[in-house]
Amino acid sequence: MESLLQHLDRFSEVLAVSRTTHVSSWDPATVRRALQWAGYLRHIHRRFGRHVRIRTALERRLHNHWKQVGGSGPASVPGLTSFRALERCDLLLSQRLLENPALGDAAFHSLLQQLFPGPGVLEAEEETLQGSLALLARRRSAVHVLRLNGYGETSVLQEDSVIKTQAELLLERLQQVGRAEAEGPSRFLSSLWERLPQNNFLQVIAAALLLPSSSPQPPKEPLEPDSPKTPGEGSQELVYWLLRKSDIMATFCRSLPAGLVTSVAGRHPDLFQVYLGLLTNWGRHLHYDLQKGIWVGAESQDVPWEELYGRFQSLCQAPSPLKDEVLTALASCKAQDGDFEVPGLSIWTDLLLALRSGA
Repeated sequence: MESLLQHLDRFSEVLAVSRTTHVSSWDPATVRRALQWAGYLRHIHRRFGRHVRIRTALERRLHNHWKQVGGSGPASVPGLTSFRALERCDLLLSQRLLENPALGDAAFHSLLQQLFPGPGVLEAEEETLQGSLALLARRRSAVHVLRLNGYGETSVLQEDSVIKTQAELLLERLQQVGRAEAEGPSRFLSSLWERLPQNNFLQVIAAALLLPSSSPQPPKEPLEPDSPKTPGEGSQELVYWLLRKSDIMATFCRSLPAGLVTSVAGRHPDLFQVYLGLLTNWGRHLHYDLQKGIWVGAESQDVPWEELYGRFQSLCQAPSPLKDEVLTALASCKAQDGDFEVPGLSIWTDLLLALRSGA
């Protein structure tokens, strides 16, 4: 009994430390041991939940422990506070580690590997723990895994190591689910879209799409949503998913900064074509207000002239062939609209004039 109580004391301290900067010294082995320890105490909860004497002793030990340590040191962050907490101590530990930016990269990757178990048969004693961790990762903790730390429009996305790490983790998970099941990546991404802060998730997707490709050569043919794909190509899974989800693709192109979307479009021709199509469609929704002397939308959700021009300008500042394709598309729209040269008659004329003058 005394040995069990000592285990309880030590793990309660570990749980408290998991929310402090002390985890910066943890390595993958430490993370694994901590989760195994949590699984053991979860087993204790299942075994002795109806044993009044043992349960009372554990409750008393927990109460006395926190009464003694008070608010000093790492233990000032609550750890185990009741016997009932043992039932979910593995989930609580995982959540706190995921939310702690002090956890090192190697330890963080090890944690994710256990929260996102790949395909395979679990051992009997691990089934409950791994199932719970996977559920946590998908429904709750993934919110932090893919959350950005204050990315702004002036930040250089590729140089942000935090975002890059998060993007790499996303691609790694997509590779795992892609090997397990053909439709796994699409379902996984859709579940993340439903549960995560959407703008943050879009930024991580953009970062993943800008990471160096693991393929030696890019695909030569345009991607189709239902075309065969190579298992494990996480970035391609993202492209396929965006191509399938037109509403999400539109949000991606509208919500993210113009320069960021331009960078993604430059790397992925299929997404560029969709982006260009969206821009021209948004332009068609604007009409010229004679009194104000500007192009305006009929609805509040319509893209304003300033944003539309800024996005076209960003594309035109990109190297060829991106710039050339944009100018060709605008010239084609202008010709279809009457090929006017006078401002105020065709939005395509005005866009071309503004882009040439840099207004």
